[in-house]
Amino acid sequence: MGHSRTHLRRSLIRNYLALFLDRRLGIIFVLGFASGFPWALIGSTLTAWLFDAGLTRTAIGALGSITMLYALNFLWAPLLDRVRLPALGLLGQRRAWILLMQALLLLATLLLSLTNPAVSVFWIAAAGLLLASASSTQDVAIDAYRIEIIGPGEPHRLTAASAMTTAGWWTGFGLPGGLALVLADLPGWEWSHVYQTLALILLGLILFTLWIPEPESNRDAEQRKDETRMREALGPTPAGRRTAWLLVTVVQPFAEFIRRNGLSLALAILGFIVLFKIGEAFMGRMAIVFYREIGFSNTDIGMVSKFMGWGTMLVFTLLGGLLNVRFGIFRGLLIGGIAMASTNLLFALLALTGPQMWLFVFAVVADNFTTALSTVTFVAFISYLTSRVYTASQYALMASLGNLSRTTLAAGSGMMVDGLGGNWALFFILTTIMVLPSLILLLWIRQALTERLGAVFGRARAAARQQSP
Repeated sequence: MGHSRTHLRRSLIRNYLALFLDRRLGIIFVLGFASGFPWALIGSTLTAWLFDAGLTRTAIGALGSITMLYALNFLWAPLLDRVRLPALGLLGQRRAWILLMQALLLLATLLLSLTNPAVSVFWIAAAGLLLASASSTQDVAIDAYRIEIIGPGEPHRLTAASAMTTAGWWTGFGLPGGLALVLADLPGWEWSHVYQTLALILLGLILFTLWIPEPESNRDAEQRKDETRMREALGPTPAGRRTAWLLVTVVQPFAEFIRRNGLSLALAILGFIVLFKIGEAFMGRMAIVFYREIGFSNTDIGMVSKFMGWGTMLVFTLLGGLLNVRFGIFRGLLIGGIAMASTNLLFALLALTGPQMWLFVFAVVADNFTTALSTVTFVAFISYLTSRVYTASQYALMASLGNLSRTTLAAGSGMMVDGLGGNWALFFILTTIMVLPSLILLLWIRQALTERLGAVFGRARAAARQQSP
């Protein structure tokens, strides 16, 4: 029996690693990089710049509220399912939208390089708003591309794709963010030079988008069927045709999600998504300010939190994908949520001890492991719940609700630290407690989630056994 289990585990690992030879997963990794990169521009890099310019914690946290657009992109996500862009539409529905948003990201980055927060915060906010708008819309197109390029009969590859997009996201966020912090400390380098250097990365991403293929999909045919049914119900008048198009574009994606899951389960799923990462969001928004205040330099932060953090995150993300296949989504979410919240206590200890480099490194490594595990499982969770007919709309709804905690809700993180009198240890303890409501909700919907997702993972495991020698 023991030998049989060992053989099964080895077969599972071997088959899982073989998935990464698929060229599509390489494309997904780079597109994940493209999603994470804008967060380096308006996240840690901008926070460090604003700190150096002398802005208060409250002001830094408030400026971070421009990222609330990530929590609202589901409002215009249906357009990415239905509207074909003039000229660019020849590239395909998904690539056209990705390319347009990357061009706007390049423009916003160059505008940021021309601003000075010490002179006018308004222009920083305006350029950041354009960047967040383009980035949040790019995310919708990229997530739809990722789900559609993997066939519906390949659940095991969808899990691996979740790991690759997460690894790519952290690479796009970590490496450029670390580079920016290191460059900012070099003699003669201004923050404007840093942003101009980062703009070159966007040029490379634009060229990549022009090279990749458009995923095959029956999306248009299925949407036309839904629109035909709407027109038959509303009548053949021009007003009826316009109303049918609007209903299929705006209402049908969300109505289909509710019909498929039931109203109570649908609301419970969305509630869990909002609450799952709220503690991590509050901690992440103030992390750079915390590191600087207790005595770490930009270079210290860049080397440990970004460069080293990226390497460990890459390894842990791939490991998280394997654990996701091995244990299933429910246990992955539960274990990941508890572990993710618990690591915040290490930062509370760091706040009490001061700038101890060994503790800083240990806390970052532990945080990266738990974040990787929970994020891969979370991405796989909402990917499995997404329709392939209204991919952009439904995934954007769930992803934007997940972003709600790290964007809109976390905008008050600086005010919270100020309200605690700068007591960072207590702040991190409170972020640990914040995860509890989501875990309680997850336990409540456990049976429905197991029934919904268990069959998918059962087929994936059965396929892995059949492929093993």
